[in-house]
Amino acid sequence: MSYSAPLKDMLFDIRHLANIDEIAKMPGFEEAGFDTARAVLEECARFNEEVVAPLNVTGDRNPSTWKDGQVSTTPGFKEAYRQYAQGGWQGLQHPVDFGGQGLPKTIGAACVEMLNSASLSFALCPLLTDGAIEALLTAGSDELKALYLEPLVSGEWTGTMNLTEPQAGSDLALVRTRAEPQADGTYRIFGTKIFITYGEHDMADNIVHFVLARVSGAPEGVKGISLFLVPKFIVGKDGKPGARNDVQCVSIEHKLGIKASPTAVLQFGDASTASIADSAGPGAVGYLVGQENRGLEYMFIMMNAARYAVGVQGIAISERSYQHAAAYAKDRVQSRPVDGSVQGSATIIHHPDVRRMLMTMRAYTEGCRAMACVAAAAYDAAHQHPDREVRRQNQAFYEFLVPLVKGYSTEVSLEVTSLGVQVHGGMGFIEETGAAQYYRDARILTIYEGTTAIQANDLVGRKTARDGGQTAKAIAGQVAATEAELGKRESADARAVQKRLSAARQAFVEVVDFVAGNTKASPNAVFAGSVPYLMLAGNLMAGWQLARSLLVAEDLLAHPDNDTGEDPQFLRSKIATARFYADHILGKAPGIRDAIIEGADSVTALPLEAF
Repeated sequence: MSYSAPLKDMLFDIRHLANIDEIAKMPGFEEAGFDTARAVLEECARFNEEVVAPLNVTGDRNPSTWKDGQVSTTPGFKEAYRQYAQGGWQGLQHPVDFGGQGLPKTIGAACVEMLNSASLSFALCPLLTDGAIEALLTAGSDELKALYLEPLVSGEWTGTMNLTEPQAGSDLALVRTRAEPQADGTYRIFGTKIFITYGEHDMADNIVHFVLARVSGAPEGVKGISLFLVPKFIVGKDGKPGARNDVQCVSIEHKLGIKASPTAVLQFGDASTASIADSAGPGAVGYLVGQENRGLEYMFIMMNAARYAVGVQGIAISERSYQHAAAYAKDRVQSRPVDGSVQGSATIIHHPDVRRMLMTMRAYTEGCRAMACVAAAAYDAAHQHPDREVRRQNQAFYEFLVPLVKGYSTEVSLEVTSLGVQVHGGMGFIEETGAAQYYRDARILTIYEGTTAIQANDLVGRKTARDGGQTAKAIAGQVAATEAELGKRESADARAVQKRLSAARQAFVEVVDFVAGNTKASPNAVFAGSVPYLMLAGNLMAGWQLARSLLVAEDLLAHPDNDTGEDPQFLRSKIATARFYADHILGKAPGIRDAIIEGADSVTALPLEAF
């Protein structure tokens, strides 16, 4: 099954929900209006459909391999990555000053989705490099920026994020990797890091590791963690990679999914042969990023960029799974339709339950895409809008949405890809049909870059309780404005969506009050419902954006002489999808509210010894 980028839906969201032509009025984005977005997305679609997508199954069946410290990627990956870098795709959203194209995140996010739909395993390498670039731009010294930014932005080199250690998963207070200061201002790094995506590979001339470590004498806990840049090859003043640093890949993991992506165990300062350790003694040379003991603060810059990107991965894998299932359903002949519309057996897309599954997959995917697109637009406004207050409001909105984009989009990707297997029936359980790969690949998305519970903790603590729910309620006010617009319409679809949206918003506000009022007094009660709160909030945000889509689609259909050129059938499909989401998905919100507010005690009622 080939991949076809959903350009109509992406461009609809970019134009009508994210308002790209308004973004193009902001300083620095003047050339990034709708015409630019369309041209970039069309070229990105061509590249991913023709070059990357054919590698998806190949990567699953012929994963990366490790031998004697070296990793060989899937056949075809190295050449595809070369084309990716030469096409300028790595630098799409990054500053022109360092060789990037400086386009808005609103455009870049759609391109990231296409790359991940084409091959989740392949896309992980650029994803981590984006985070490395963000960290350097924010906290790197001028010297480090001068040496490392251009090769990273161009894709000539790649970046990694090194947090996790065997004894320290999400609890970074337990990090033991140490950094010993040297007379020349560098540090020697010693320790082991696990789960390092693309920590070793053969696709680029250098790999730039960003490593959390403790300087000798640093405070205990997270306050004593610093961030270091540790290159695979030491970079000379001429900017060229030279001697091999004392960091080696001692193994790669064997995984359930994303098999082509090498997940490395890296050993720093183990006196690896043929490295600088042969002449200078053990210890990987590292360069402090920013100030000592502020490493976690800087690493969160990478993590926030990565968390949003992982949410987009959830949307991407959902889209690929949906396309695969829809194509199969239109081809597979099985049983007579219950309404007798076809005499004899028909393709399974005639059966109501198959239609229900496909509509669920489609609605989740389009809702999450719209939510992520609007979040990207808020990010762009938060960074480039000339008005300080507008920047502040958009920053708060974006930060509220990040755990939802990451948590909700990835959680629903598990349901979508599972439904993709179900649509195939028994054939879905057979690897040769390809449906199972999406299910396996999606399973990591709710785990890495912070599990769903960690995203929910962020939503509860930093995004809701900290300001007493003010940001959440301000967003609810915007949802209410959309309800009012729906109420002015005469169509049955608009009225039905208004009803469900209103009930979901009211449930959300009641949960916000519960969270804001009880986080300190009854933390167990609040955090027992933290993930359901995230799912309720994500459901509402996605449903809200589909409600906005319905309004736009109705307006465009009512004025067929509009100059946007949208296909009427596509617009009618947008309305039908929004109605389905409201009826079948958004309608779950009040029940989730009840579970959170009234069901907290039953979560912790069973004594520990009873498990």
